[in-house]
Amino acid sequence: MSAEKSKPDFATASDQVMDLDSSFVMHTYGRLPVEFASGHGATLVDTSGKEYIDLLGGIGCASLGHVHPAVASALHEQIDRIWQTSNYFYDSKRAELAAALSVMLSTTTDEGGHEMGSTGTHWKTFFSNSGAEANEGAIKLARRWGEKNLDGAHVIVTARKSFHGRTLATLAATGQSKYHQSFRPLPEGFVSVPLNDIYTLRDRVERGDVCAVMLECVQGEGGVWNANYDYLRDVRELCHEKNILLICDEVQTGFFRCGSPFCYQRSGVEPDVVSMAKGIADGFPMGAVAARSEVADLLVPGDHGSTFGGSPLASAAGLACVRTLMDEEMGEHVLSVGRRLRHRLTAMPHVVEVRGHGLMRGAQLDAPIATQVVEEGLAAGLVMNHIGDSILRFLPPLVITRDEIDEACDRIEAILGRLG
Repeated sequence: MSAEKSKPDFATASDQVMDLDSSFVMHTYGRLPVEFASGHGATLVDTSGKEYIDLLGGIGCASLGHVHPAVASALHEQIDRIWQTSNYFYDSKRAELAAALSVMLSTTTDEGGHEMGSTGTHWKTFFSNSGAEANEGAIKLARRWGEKNLDGAHVIVTARKSFHGRTLATLAATGQSKYHQSFRPLPEGFVSVPLNDIYTLRDRVERGDVCAVMLECVQGEGGVWNANYDYLRDVRELCHEKNILLICDEVQTGFFRCGSPFCYQRSGVEPDVVSMAKGIADGFPMGAVAARSEVADLLVPGDHGSTFGGSPLASAAGLACVRTLMDEEMGEHVLSVGRRLRHRLTAMPHVVEVRGHGLMRGAQLDAPIATQVVEEGLAAGLVMNHIGDSILRFLPPLVITRDEIDEACDRIEAILGRLG
């Protein structure tokens, strides 16, 4: 079927672009036939000039919105200086970003996500280029911890419905068998147990071969499922008791996405290792894994590396983004508009449950209509996302306004009403 014949009414990508993509780009994504030419804040503009309210944020990456002045300025300034020097040399912005992350990671909040103080923990960070790479670093830290402190214990326990990346090791860590198909044999040393079931987790840990527990505080790709606060506190206690590491995968939940700087802070726990990416640099490719000093110092020169990780460009973008998020006290805004989004979604037809925190929300539908809602939403000027056929996922730029939330929800409600 030609691109012209397959185009729906809302398509804006040209036949030439669609044909080139189809011919020369691997078909690992089912693309919607729209090409965006520009953006600002929570607004995207396609090649025809049509504007959209962005409820996906580049899959949770555009934390400050599109082309935020602080990040754009930092990139413009850095691009005229130096792009890449490698990690053999010092870079001031990389060092400053690591110091800023240590402050963020040590923040304490209440269960509502409001900041309260600091634990004073000293964190050290390794910079990579993606969330999967960040989790690879976390896995290596866990295995080194098991070798040095647990007589070679090497098993990492994750949760069912989890998602930790698409490399072979992070696929093995992912607790969803659908991602494993056709890629076996996967690396060994990973098992998954049900989320929010401390008894099953304890039974598995009691075998004595576990070096770490790796969890998302909200399972994003699995359907936006919350880890209970009490469960996270129980896991922290269990890990402390057994001297095993607690790894929090904050790739999707971090950088005020859930209201607090990192989602684990809402439960009052502090992990040993934290993986990050997505919102760290407002969409510029960057990832990071941080660990408290005792764990971080287990890696020495030659144990881990990345050619592009923490490059001058990425560090400039990351530092500008993190400083702006902190200076503008983004968490309070996220908590406010996030409550509004939850309230509006909960009252809509076909919506039976709304999960998540802040501006990471999943709307469970009572019928397999999510794909249709996303497609009709695009025609109505909304950039949306679905997980499976009955869950809508919302990851808008954190700068989205209450008025934009209301306007988007008015359009979604109209679409769901027509599908009644």
